[in-house]
Amino acid sequence: ILKHLERITSFGPRTVGSPENEITTVNYLLDQIEQIRTESQTGPHSISVDVQRPTGSFSIDFLGGFTSYYDRVTNIAVKLEPKTTAQHFMLANCHFDSVANSLGASDDAVSCSVMLEVLHSLANLSTPLKHGIIFLFNGAEENILQASHGFITQHPWAQQVRAFVNLEAAGVGGKEVVFQTGPENPWLVQAYVRAAVHPFASVVGQEVFQSGVIPSDTDFRIYRDFGKIPGIDLAFIENGFIYHTKYDTPERIHTDSIQRAGDNILSVLKHLVMSDELADSSAYRHGNMVFFDLLGVTVVAYPARVGTIINYMAAVATVIYLGKKSMLTSNAGGRYMRDLACAACVAVLSWFVTLLTVLIVALLVTLAGRSMFWYTHFYAAVCLYGSAAVGKILLIHTLARNLYYGGVSGVDLSERFFDVSLLLWCCVLLFLTQRGLCSAYVPMMMVVFPLASKLLLTKHFRYCVLYLTGLAVPYVHIMFLIWVVFEIFTPILGRSGTEIPPDVVLASLVTLATIILSSYFMHFIYLSCSTRRILAGLGSVFVLMFVLVCCGLFFPYSADPSSPRPKRIFVQHSTRVLHALDGTVERSDSGLWINSLDYSGMQHITPHIPQINDSIRTRCSEQLPYCGFPWFLPVKFLVKKSWYLPAPEVSPEAPLQFRLLSRQDTEWGTVKMSFEAKGPSHMSLYLRPHAGASLMGWSFGDGMPRFDLSGEYFVFYSHGLDAPAWSFWFEIQVNAPPDEGLISLAVSSHYFFGPDRRSEPLEALLKRFPAWAFPSSWVSTYHMYRY
Repeated sequence: ILKHLERITSFGPRTVGSPENEITTVNYLLDQIEQIRTESQTGPHSISVDVQRPTGSFSIDFLGGFTSYYDRVTNIAVKLEPKTTAQHFMLANCHFDSVANSLGASDDAVSCSVMLEVLHSLANLSTPLKHGIIFLFNGAEENILQASHGFITQHPWAQQVRAFVNLEAAGVGGKEVVFQTGPENPWLVQAYVRAAVHPFASVVGQEVFQSGVIPSDTDFRIYRDFGKIPGIDLAFIENGFIYHTKYDTPERIHTDSIQRAGDNILSVLKHLVMSDELADSSAYRHGNMVFFDLLGVTVVAYPARVGTIINYMAAVATVIYLGKKSMLTSNAGGRYMRDLACAACVAVLSWFVTLLTVLIVALLVTLAGRSMFWYTHFYAAVCLYGSAAVGKILLIHTLARNLYYGGVSGVDLSERFFDVSLLLWCCVLLFLTQRGLCSAYVPMMMVVFPLASKLLLTKHFRYCVLYLTGLAVPYVHIMFLIWVVFEIFTPILGRSGTEIPPDVVLASLVTLATIILSSYFMHFIYLSCSTRRILAGLGSVFVLMFVLVCCGLFFPYSADPSSPRPKRIFVQHSTRVLHALDGTVERSDSGLWINSLDYSGMQHITPHIPQINDSIRTRCSEQLPYCGFPWFLPVKFLVKKSWYLPAPEVSPEAPLQFRLLSRQDTEWGTVKMSFEAKGPSHMSLYLRPHAGASLMGWSFGDGMPRFDLSGEYFVFYSHGLDAPAWSFWFEIQVNAPPDEGLISLAVSSHYFFGPDRRSEPLEALLKRFPAWAFPSSWVSTYHMYRY
């Protein structure tokens, strides 16, 4: 596996359309597959290979929604089946392309290396497989899932695929986690749990990922939505700080991680292709699965309908436990209900005030210009926001004990606040269960285990050991989930754009974790003699950390080779040409267009490159398609702050050729225009109908324009080798003829490889960036026309 990984990454970045991706890597993979085929000829299996170069288009609701068009991208499909042939196939998918400025070792060369070895192992089995496997090495995933769409919608083998396993990465190395399954088809999760040598899975991750909170997507979506087949999505998640950067190199992926992945994929595929379920997966489609990992040792999985029953039984047990107390004789029952309601209000109030306080601290840090101080020093965020959250909860309950509950015994108060915790977790359990979320198993554990341990106690909380033992299982699992959440979200906050204050997000996550972990411990406050020393200690930690943070002691980024934390920046040397309605050039300029992918903008870059300051900040030109800049993807709502440094005009060897082929008025009162574009392998098309005109149809996808983003449409285009000129048309409904024409159309071209990718001004600027910055750079053009 290491040999394959080092060889593939030695070809350099592998962007779609580049010789490295379309020729060098393809030839290497074909050579290795041919060696495997030759070696296994005497065995019970046959291997067929097909190089597919599909053309197509589709619309996808990702990043606000856009349309994608691809032309002659590359797929290498390998069919492994018994020599007696097979009717049903598993699909194993990886992608060998990478983003423009990265070797893509973890994303996704290592997965393709693992697949080559799995293919080798299965091809040389002495016992024939019951079903077949299609290994798809797809060459256009980083272009927003294009090659997988080309395979599943156009390749003849796709009709025989019954389920799939997708191998991906959102980090570099570590354990590969199952973070998506289905839709429905619980037999797939059960197969993974039974077969995986080192199982690692979380339904919480699945529901968080599918909620859209994480700005990412995988080929899983294409196979699920366009192929209508169920599958499993696995990904490396550790060290996402260097994902899609120059640091994603083979030596950073531990051998143990590669061995784990290989063992798991081989075992799971072998199990699935020998199973009866694969032949008729629809017969086993009966709802979702609850699945979760227990400290990386084993995975628990059961059908969601069973989970619903368990959840309601836990809720009923809670109601019975609390109901017995509320039905006491005389006025005791009514008094208990009133006391419980008041205590619940105190708990909820403490959480609300704590969240508000910590958010104020996060805003103060942000306003002080110290945002993302925790990016390299995560412990600093725990000390600052964690001490504020714990201290605030402790303070409010201490005040409640001293000022409101002065005459009530500590034992009675601790009993009451235990019941409050149980009640509130039960409410969360019922809410998530009603919403049909499998993640409801988490509050279920937080109800069942504490309640069981409480019922076993005979004298209130005197036997603390037994009580803490009952909390151990849910708390250890929740702490493990919290670790996974921070492992994923902390790196993402370094590439989530300039509009979302990351300290607010991280402070909210730290506060939420504190509230969850403190829920069954807050009643100990009422048993303690004094909390003064604890509050003083927490206050001291908070004040010290706040002063150190505001003084700038914690720098966000690091160029440490052993643990880099790079600042991500996009730099394009671009020329813009704007045409008037009569076709003449209205305005043109050239410059270095700079985007920060995180909230701190250029404040840390300016001391190194003084020219990049707010004097060259740009604003969105609302009258121009996509603000008048060459956006590669439709992320202008995430990255609104940008800088434009004047520079000489770019002169690529293969300049964009764009022309209007025809314009005709149709009998339905619409205007149909046809165009042709010839340019680099990556282009973006922006359409902005003017007031009084609307886009009615086009040549992309199913013919219906989709995902109108504030009156604009975004079309992403890429092509492989030897692609013809890009021809397309659209149709406009004219309601009232606008003075400035019907539509503004802009085409941006992006040069990601070859001599056109570089320019002298760009190279000179890149050399001035500090070592801890990772500028992803290329040359681009932007041409705007009005019709």
